[in-house]
Amino acid sequence: MSIKSVINDINQTLPQGTRLVAVSKYHPASSIEEAYEAGQRIFAESHVQELQQKEPILPKDIEWHFIGHLQTNKVKYIAPYVSLIHAVDSLRLMEEINKQAARFDRTIRVLLQLHVAQEETKFGFSPEEAEAFLQEGVWKTLTNIQIAGIMCMASNVDNEAQIASEFERAHQFYLMAKERYFADDPAFCECSMGMSDDYLIAIQHGSTLVRVGSKIFGQRVY
Repeated sequence: MSIKSVINDINQTLPQGTRLVAVSKYHPASSIEEAYEAGQRIFAESHVQELQQKEPILPKDIEWHFIGHLQTNKVKYIAPYVSLIHAVDSLRLMEEINKQAARFDRTIRVLLQLHVAQEETKFGFSPEEAEAFLQEGVWKTLTNIQIAGIMCMASNVDNEAQIASEFERAHQFYLMAKERYFADDPAFCECSMGMSDDYLIAIQHGSTLVRVGSKIFGQRVY
C-alpha cells in the first residue's frame, strides 16, 4: 500500500480535532516528500542530527515535532525551527529550551512527558511529580516556552485494557491540569498519545496527536 493510501486511511479514522504526526525517523527525505505530496504537514524526528540533515532540504511549511529524549546540549540546534517538543521531562530541559527560544526570538511549544506505563523507563514525570512541578510554578517565569499539553507512551503489551487504562490516566491528568493550572490558556490543548499499534485506543481516550511511523513508512531504513 502506498504512503498516500495509508495516510488517507489513518486520517479517516481520526475524530475531528485529532491530528496525525508522521514519525519519519530513520526514513529518507524522499519518503517524507511522498507523504508531503499526500497532504501530510506534521513530521516528527527523534534524533537531532537526523533532523538537522532533513530540515534544510525539505519544504519550509513542514511543522517539525521532536519526539525523542532531548539532551540539553542539543536544544540549540533545533531551536530555530522546531514547532513542538513532545518529551519534556525536567525543569532543566525546559529552562534550556526557553533560553534557546529567546535567542531566536521565538516561543517554542512543549509537552510534559508523563510516565504512566508499567515498564521501567528513565524518562517522564509520574503524574504526581508533574503536578508538583506545575504547583511549584517556576515554569511561569519561562516566557519563551508554551506548555501545550501532555505526552505519554503506553506499555508495549497486547493487553488492550491495560493500554486503555494508561491512556485514560494520562488524559485524566491532562483534564486536571487544564482545570487547575491552564483554565485561561487555550494553548494548553494537546494530548500526544498513541503510536502505530495503539493509536486507535488512544483516540478513544482523548488523544489530539497520534504519532504514527512504521504503519506509514514501513520498517526503519538504516
